[in-house]
Amino acid sequence: MATRHQARTAVVGLLYAYDLGNENIAKFSDEILEEDKIRNKQREFSHTLFDGTVENMEMLDKEIEKHLDEWDYESIGKVEKAILRLGAYEILVAKTDKAIIINEAVELAKELADEKSPKFINGVLDALGEEKDS
Repeated sequence: MATRHQARTAVVGLLYAYDLGNENIAKFSDEILEEDKIRNKQREFSHTLFDGTVENMEMLDKEIEKHLDEWDYESIGKVEKAILRLGAYEILVAKTDKAIIINEAVELAKELADEKSPKFINGVLDALGEEKDS
């Protein structure tokens, strides 16, 4: 059975494809999740994360952008954006524990992005979570 981490990894892939302009990726999400052996509860979890992130993307992007300091949002890599959007969705909308989400996002960045990404993603999501807490 797939773990939540594996489900989140698949969702990052779906969000990445969506950001590349494949807005019909949702139609193929079941096949993609099946390839990754994500089934039952974890598949439902994946759909909830993907659909929620896409539905709230404009708000999530604005919230992320507020915490970028010197970074230009458009210059952030698409994988990093996908991880940030998913993390922001889980912190701000799904109300998942901030520490869990930041840890997951950092692990995803270690696996999927370049070596500077984990620190960057940690900083942005931590600042976003701090604002939510205040």
